[in-house]
Amino acid sequence: MNALRAAVIGVGYFGSRHADKLARLPGVKLEYVVDADRAQAEAIAAKTGARAAADFRDVLGAVEIATVAVPTQAHAEVAEALLAAGIHVLIEKPLAASLAEADRIVAAAAAKGLVLGVGHLERFNPALVAVRERIAGPRFIDCDRLAPFKPRGTDVDVVLDLMIHDLDIILSLIDSPVAEVRASGVPVLTGGIDIVNARVEFENGCVADITASRVSAKSMRKLRLFQPDCYLSIDFQDRSVDLARVDPGATSGPIPGVALERAAYPEGDSLEAELAAFLDAVRGRDRPVATGHDARRALELALAISHRIRSGTR
Repeated sequence: MNALRAAVIGVGYFGSRHADKLARLPGVKLEYVVDADRAQAEAIAAKTGARAAADFRDVLGAVEIATVAVPTQAHAEVAEALLAAGIHVLIEKPLAASLAEADRIVAAAAAKGLVLGVGHLERFNPALVAVRERIAGPRFIDCDRLAPFKPRGTDVDVVLDLMIHDLDIILSLIDSPVAEVRASGVPVLTGGIDIVNARVEFENGCVADITASRVSAKSMRKLRLFQPDCYLSIDFQDRSVDLARVDPGATSGPIPGVALERAAYPEGDSLEAELAAFLDAVRGRDRPVATGHDARRALELALAISHRIRSGTR
């Protein structure tokens, strides 16, 4: 099988990790790394054996796949040009800065019959992968994603920066339309929203309470699900799962009739798994784990939450 010729567009903090993984994955030849900061592109090129470029248009006609890790506001311009040139694209989350841009990107991929993947990385977290099949019909979801402040990612507010990870996961688990959104949030260290709490109600009665902060003193990434047969707590940070389920025969635990389980999973490489899944989709072996349509749904909910906060309606 011929190696897929690849480019990474935007090789800052996260894009440089894309470049490192693609340079090592079998069946791929990293041809270009591109960044508006030519010195940064050259530094990553020296590490990966790729060619450096400052303009993404230099890769058109020279590669078959590309990952896009530029600032969100440039996603549409870059992705549409790549897709128009017949290049399969994986875009870092969020898909775009607006629904109109997201729709154009999805339509461009469909028109060319190309693979469009979106980097919702937590879908590849080993803890979630291990228990996804045990999640069925949650009635209440409680989620916290807290992080200390970092200058990167502040081109968007915390809803698009951090919370969108959990919105994507929740939407993938709940087979029901959103009925109502309530939210409150405030800026702290940037001009955008830095901490937010949202309550999302679904038509099937499920309620999700979601908190995200990028100005926290500590890190936390937990998703707790309450469903008729059990309670699940997924810790994305240490890749562990706690489960409580009704079991009349359980007598050894602190609660008679309730069996408690805990499992920890090895430190998998979520980014490498994401890129490998994208390559499989390009080769026709599977569909992207997070498609453009999936990412568009998450973006729509994220923008609705941001709008609620900015408009002052809770």
